[in-house]
Amino acid sequence: MSTRLTLSSIEPVTRDTYHLSFPRPEGFDFAPGQAVDLTLTRKGWTDESRPFTLTAPAETRTLEFVIKSYPDHEGVTAQIATLSPGEAVEISDPWGAIEDKGPGCFIAGGAGVTPFIAILRARLAREGTLDGCRLIFSNKTEADIILREEFEAMEGLETVWTVTDQDDPGEGVRTAKIDRAFLAPFVETERGKFYICGPDAMVDEIETTLSDLGVEKDRIIREDFD
Repeated sequence: MSTRLTLSSIEPVTRDTYHLSFPRPEGFDFAPGQAVDLTLTRKGWTDESRPFTLTAPAETRTLEFVIKSYPDHEGVTAQIATLSPGEAVEISDPWGAIEDKGPGCFIAGGAGVTPFIAILRARLAREGTLDGCRLIFSNKTEADIILREEFEAMEGLETVWTVTDQDDPGEGVRTAKIDRAFLAPFVETERGKFYICGPDAMVDEIETTLSDLGVEKDRIIREDFD
């Protein structure tokens, strides 16, 4: 079943990522980390949808998304940056495999961080701290890090920033790929779950690497976000 929403606001988060807010329809329930399929109502776009994660806490009166726009893809994401308040979209019922199964290491690539926004916000609101949680977030450049200030301000959350296409990032940011050498020290100390979300190839590679490093299958939770 689809639900029609009217855009209340759209604001930039990074150079190519936007925060979208909609009034929340009565009775629309979801769990932190879940996504919906979003369809534009613009002429010529009603047959194409894309999955996006709901990022606002489930208790709020708004539905919010943090969406990375890809102008060169010529798809729905390219249209996101051109939306205006008052425009309508349609969304599916919520779905998703990523859910909070306890503290652990959250590994994200690019827009794959969005399920973790909702999960970590909800856990922080519920527990008052994110002790035992670590976020490893990979991007092309430091400027691409989504909601960096918010994550760094979350009580108890350890943040690890890494970039792949920038040789001289600022303080606290590493230039490195999330590979075996990168992950091994974290696997040695992590006793909780490993949550992975990002492009298919990245998620596959990290899952295989974690398994090779001895992480049990039931400790790995993944969601593809191509």
